[in-house]
Formats: sequence, structure tokens, C-alpha cells
Amino acid sequence: MNSLWTITKWMMREKKDIILSVFFGYVAGIAAVALFAASGYLVSRAGLVPPLYALMVPVVLIKLFGVIRASARYQERLASHRATFTILSELRVRFYRQLEPLVPSIFAKYRSGDLLARVVGDVESLQNYFLRVFYPPIILVLVFLSTIFFVTYFSVWVSVWILFGVFVTGFLIPAFFARVRAKHDRELRTLRGDLSSGMTEMMYGYRDLLLHHRLGQTRNELLEQSDRYADAQKRDVTNQFFNSSLVVAASLLVSWGVLAIGAYLVVDGELNGLFLAMLIMMSLTAFENATPMAVFPGHFADSKQAADRLLEVVEPSEAIVATESARTDVALETAPDVSFERVSYRYPDTFRDVLSGVDVTLRGGSKTVIVGPSGSGKSTLLQLLLAFVRPDSGEIRLNGQRLDDVTQASVWREASVVLQENHFFFGTVRENLELAGNFSDAEMEAALASVRLGFSLDEPVLEKGANLSGGERQRLAIARALLKNGLLWILDEATSALDARTEADVFAEILRQADEATLVMVSHRLTGLERFDHIIVMESGRIVETGSYDELMQAHGVFYGLKQIEQDIFA
Repeated sequence: MNSLWTITKWMMREKKDIILSVFFGYVAGIAAVALFAASGYLVSRAGLVPPLYALMVPVVLIKLFGVIRASARYQERLASHRATFTILSELRVRFYRQLEPLVPSIFAKYRSGDLLARVVGDVESLQNYFLRVFYPPIILVLVFLSTIFFVTYFSVWVSVWILFGVFVTGFLIPAFFARVRAKHDRELRTLRGDLSSGMTEMMYGYRDLLLHHRLGQTRNELLEQSDRYADAQKRDVTNQFFNSSLVVAASLLVSWGVLAIGAYLVVDGELNGLFLAMLIMMSLTAFENATPMAVFPGHFADSKQAADRLLEVVEPSEAIVATESARTDVALETAPDVSFERVSYRYPDTFRDVLSGVDVTLRGGSKTVIVGPSGSGKSTLLQLLLAFVRPDSGEIRLNGQRLDDVTQASVWREASVVLQENHFFFGTVRENLELAGNFSDAEMEAALASVRLGFSLDEPVLEKGANLSGGERQRLAIARALLKNGLLWILDEATSALDARTEADVFAEILRQADEATLVMVSHRLTGLERFDHIIVMESGRIVETGSYDELMQAHGVFYGLKQIEQDIFA
């Protein structure tokens, strides 16, 4: 319930339209009751064949209430839908703002398809919260209180019976179906999330599925998931129709009860028969406001679970934002010293430390390469240095300042980064290079030339660089880093897709431009490491050797063994 209360507080930012919706909804509801009450009285009165002038007042009232009802209903629809769409827009923006600080660590916990289902599907589900959950009970209570107060003037017994009918149709039946719907709704939402995740993964892995002849099988599995989701939706709609039918049937039984009680009171002389038709018409009309309560349980459960799922994702956001706002920016004027002091890290929901007790210091302006087998924690070490994630224990320092006291954005602003996977946006080469900053065409062309790329700046780039080869994507990413030219260079397998000659040329350019900067690089290749000041050898999340190239080769340790293996393979 706390999640819906949070959504309600966000929703109350549109209190003007909400108040207008409730006011005009009440006016439309009570005008409808008054319209049919006047109609019932007019029918009974006309049956006594009075003079025409005696019917003028009811006729005028009927016309007046009809106009009021139509006008109020229009204004109510206008205000309520305006409020709903504004609330949805606010929810999307707020959710995105709270989601942004959680990236990229959020992807370790949630699949991208599941996140997409929450961002789109769950936010969309909350459009029913105001129109189908928050708003109808208020109108129901206000209209029925007014109706019962009016009916009590004619008969207490009829008003008590109507009150009982309100309890049954407005609360008892919806409460019963709410328990049934809760279980079914969990199934529906799980199926939707699984289907969304499956579709996303199939689109991302389409080429690999095609190459490995698994596309047909994956498509069939998704079709089966889609069929299960469609069947669940069909059952859900059937349940809602049954619920609505039951509420309507109960409402009609209440009106029959009003007729029976009223007829008894007329025979007993306690009620003027002139008002019997009026009371019946009022009960029929008043219970129209109970009909939306038939779908209340479904929309309530749907809204609650949507709110729970959304807030579950962004719940850590406020703490992260508060912590980040307490941090200070780092401004580097010279190449920074970097030190890791007993640093350990474990990814969320895993049982193995990726890094354990890492302790090393890199002096400012030095060139360091990290080597070791796959899975030894090399890339994770760079992620910690970039503040993508924070260490579980130990400290990382830049120029003696704790990295945990420094904002992520300021670290990224000072660093030139090339990761294993670099994203390229749909657009042109120029637009993708402009991520590094505002540079002239001549500067961008020079950066492209330095990495041996003959691209035109206006050459198109497809989403994720789909029209570029692996080597071209790496060189374009390196060109971005060269343009930025920060005082801290972070390279993670930056040239792994390049041929030996191009790699040597590109890397020479990197070393030339980063001559005054601190450079940290991860590499699986052991050739050309003589140019580095410092080599770190990692294994199973620990540093097993450090030193210069000559020192490690003379030590005949792990690095020497790796070098011998490489020479044997490429001999």
C-alpha cells in the first residue's frame, strides 16, 4: 500500500484538475439522479391528469437537470483525462530521473526487457489508477450519501435498503473479486515481463540465433509465451465481465427491493404512492455509479503491482542521489596518482569476490598495463576506477582524495575512456565524435586520420554501429578519446580487433597524445609491453605480480610463463 501512497502523493501535484474532476463528477452523478427522480415524479403526477400548469415545474427541472448532467459530464471527462495524461507524463519523467543514477549497475539485477516492460507497461497501467481506482469510490460515496439523505425524508426503510445495496455492490462484491484477481494479476504481469524480455533478447541476438539455426526454435518459444499471455488476458477480461454482470444484477435486485418495500409502505399508508416511481428511478440511476466499482478490484491490484514493480527498481535511487550530492567534484590539473588500498568487490546477488584485497599504487603520468586470464577481475578494476561501481571494502584514491568522496560525473569528465563495448548512436560520424565535446571539423578529421580511419564526417552510422566492423568501432571510440584527451586514460582491450600493424600505429598515437597523462590499460596481448612503466598481473581477483617488463621477465614468474605461452602459439 505504501507504493500506491507514494504514487498518490506524486499525483496530487495535479490537485486542481483532480478537484475539478471530483466536483464535476459529483454534479453529473447527482444531476442524473435528480433527472430520473423528477421523471418518476412526473410520470406519477401525470397519471392523475392534473392541469398542465401543475406539470410545468417538473418538466422544466427535467430539462435543467439534463443540461447540467451533460455539461458536467463533459467537464468531468475533460478534467479527469487531462489530469491522467499529465500524471502519466510526470510519472515517466520522474521514473526516468530516478532510474538514471542506477545505470549501469541496474543491469546486473534486471534484464533489459524486464526494465522496458516496467518503464512502458507498468507506467501505462497506472493510467487506470486515477480513472478507475482513486476517483470512482469518491463519486460513489458522495452521490449515495446525497441520495440516501434525500430518500430518508420519504422513507427510512428504503434508505436503509439502498445503503445495504451500496455496501454489497460497492464494497462486498469488489472485495471478493479483489482476492481472486490478485493471484491472476501476478501471473499476467510475470508473463508480460517474460515475453518482453524474450522479445528483447531475440532482437538483440537475432544474428547469432540465425547463424546457429536456433531462430525457429526461439520464435516458437516466444509464440508459446505469447499464447499463454493472450490466454491469461482472455481469462482476465472474462473475470471482469462476470464481475460487472454480478454488480449490475445486484443493483437491479436492490431496485426490486425498493419497489417491494415502497409498495408495502404505500399499502400501509406510510408512503404517498405519488413518490414510489420516483424512488425506484432514483435507485436505478444511483446504482449506475456503482458499476465502475465492478472493475475496481482488477485495476486496484494492477495499479498496486505496477507501483510496487516501479518503486522496487528506483527505491535505491534516492539514497544514491543523496550520497552522490554529498560528494565533491574532482578537478585534475596534472596527471593523477592512483592507488588501490585493500580493495574488494563482489557483484550483486553473486557468491564470489571478483576482486579481493587489491593493493597497488600508480604514480601520476605513468603508463600501466593490466594482464591476466579472462575473469581475473581486470575490467572490474577499471569499472571501480571509473566509479561505475563502488568497492565493498578498501579505498581507491585519486591524488590522495578518496574516490568514494568524488562524484561520478567529475571522474568521467576528466577521463578519456575506451571500453570493450562502446555504444554508437544512429546518426553520423560527426555526431558520434561530438560526444567528446565541441570540436571543429578539422580537429575531428585529424582524430580520424590519427587512428587510420578514412571516414567522412557526414558518413552515416547505424544504431550501435551496425554498419561498422569491430576494428572500425574500436578506432572510432579511440578517436573520441583522443579528442577528449583527458589526464586519466582508461583503455579496456581498446585495440583487440585491430591487425598488428594498425594496432601498433594507433597505440603509438595514443601514447604520444597521453604522454603527460596517467594511462591504465587492460590487455590480453603481451607484445609491445616494454613501453609501459608498470605491468600488473592478475589472477582470480588478486594481484600476483607487479613490476616493469624487464623485472617480470627476469623473475621467471607468472608473467614470464604467459609470455612463453604466447610466443609458442605465435611462433
